[in-house]
Amino acid sequence: MDDRVKHWLDIADEDLSVAKYLVKGNKFLYTVFMCHQAVEKTLKAVIARDCAEDEIPPKIHHLLKLADYAGLYEKMSKEQQKFIKRLNPMNIEARYPEYKSRVSEGLSENICAEIIGETEAMLCWIKERL
Repeated sequence: MDDRVKHWLDIADEDLSVAKYLVKGNKFLYTVFMCHQAVEKTLKAVIARDCAEDEIPPKIHHLLKLADYAGLYEKMSKEQQKFIKRLNPMNIEARYPEYKSRVSEGLSENICAEIIGETEAMLCWIKERL
């Protein structure tokens, strides 16, 4: 495996591990933020595989655009597309105070466990395409 691809996958796996740790401490907003990060970096692994050696994946965080750049969005099931659409705003909304309280109100341990499970499935699906 290309070192650049491995680099992105290692970081993605660490982000997922952090999400699992955070949910145990009831840090639900940051749990879903780290799930977003894990999916983002796994998509960037695919992009890194396909780009020239001196190029890097785009410095964006929009999951739908990254999935499209990776050539995977159209290959995703409707459920997978729905999941990344649900997860996509968590990158921004976890960072800005005006969104934090609104988003946090809709999160619980059960919802975060569901999102972690969907994140694990998404990472597995993307990795199978590598």
